[in-house]
Formats: sequence, C-alpha cells, structure tokens
Amino acid sequence: MPRMFPLPGGVRRDAAVDAWFTPRGELGAIARRWFEVMRAQGDDVVELLHDDQPTACVGDAPFAYVNTFKAHVNVGFFRGTELSDPAGLLEGTGKFMRHVKLRPERPIDEGALDHPAGDAAAPRPLGTSLASSLTGERELEHLIAEAYAELRAAL
Repeated sequence: MPRMFPLPGGVRRDAAVDAWFTPRGELGAIARRWFEVMRAQGDDVVELLHDDQPTACVGDAPFAYVNTFKAHVNVGFFRGTELSDPAGLLEGTGKFMRHVKLRPERPIDEGALDHPAGDAAAPRPLGTSLASSLTGERELEHLIAEAYAELRAAL
C-alpha cells in the first residue's frame, strides 16, 4: 500500500468547495454530481480544496477528487492503482493515481454495464479512449465506493 500524504483542514461541508462548481457551467454540474457521490460515502467524509480541486478525504487522508478542464471532467483517485477496474474506466500512468474522464458530448453509457471489459475491440469513434466510450454510472459509483472503503480499511 502506498504511503498516504495528509491533507489537514477538511470539513464536513466546505463553502469554498460548493462555490468552486458554479463558474464552471456544464462541466461544473458534472463535477458536482460526482462529488456528491463522494460526499455520500460516509459520515466521516470531509472535504477541502487541494490544488484548487474539490477533494474528498477520510480524516486527513484523501481518496478522490474532481477537476474540470476545457472539454472534460476528471474524477480522480489518489490510490487508483489499487482499485479493481474490470470495465477499464481508469486512465493514467502514474505510480499511484488514476482518473476517469467524463465529457458532456459523451453521456454516461448505461449500456456499458452489459459489456464485459473484453469488448475493448468494439469499434468506437476515432480519438476516443476505451474509458470515455464505455463509462457507466454504476461502474464509476463503484470505483468511488471502493476507493473510500479501501482507505478506511487502511487507516
């Protein structure tokens, strides 16, 4: 298990985190939706802005974050390499962290739930990754729940 770095100062509901979403329009609304899933994981979840990104923690240990970019939202996991990901949603090559990219022009595909990860050879639009074309809401909710549970078990 990788060493966790502390992010002290988290609170149950941070007004600065809530304010972060508003000026980001449609992407902010997508990010808020997924941050609400993080908040709902347990009564011990606290939040803060870390590197100007809404970040969910248990105590001072971070487990997930959201961030917006020009055309997509990242839902990121601090210990993402430890998560099971049979749908192939996670992206990244770092030593510990992984993220899922969400784009407004590609709505969450509930049909991805019916396709095993072996469907990676299925045709997809040029320039799209497996993660962006097969993203399913329940898979992402599961990744968030798993990240929370694994962190709690490690504390």
